[in-house]
Amino acid sequence: QVQLVESGGGLVQAGGSLELSCAVSGSPYSIDSMSWYRRPPGKQREFVAAITKSGLTDYAASVKGRFFISRGNNKHTISLQMNTLKPSDTAVYYCSTDYVDGNRRPDRSWGQGTQVTVSS
Repeated sequence: QVQLVESGGGLVQAGGSLELSCAVSGSPYSIDSMSWYRRPPGKQREFVAAITKSGLTDYAASVKGRFFISRGNNKHTISLQMNTLKPSDTAVYYCSTDYVDGNRRPDRSWGQGTQVTVSS
């Protein structure tokens, strides 16, 4: 019902910035929330940021004040602005959404991920 495609990853130096984007497609009944997760090398996936349909945002303590999640200029996208990047931010970043499908059943979808590498 929903497909997600991330873009914007790359290699940056510590202190730099990147903006990730997530394009949404499909035919959900509604999208309840969208979020970003990341998987550092050799570690478990962890929460990064989320935004609800009402616009409320939430951030992991490790990125609070540096990362900002928002709906993009295109209403079918969301963005993650990442500032003051640290080497510990290096990870594969995944876009995810909680949504209600056409049969009015809740579901969740994940993108394939985009690599972010921060050098010291």
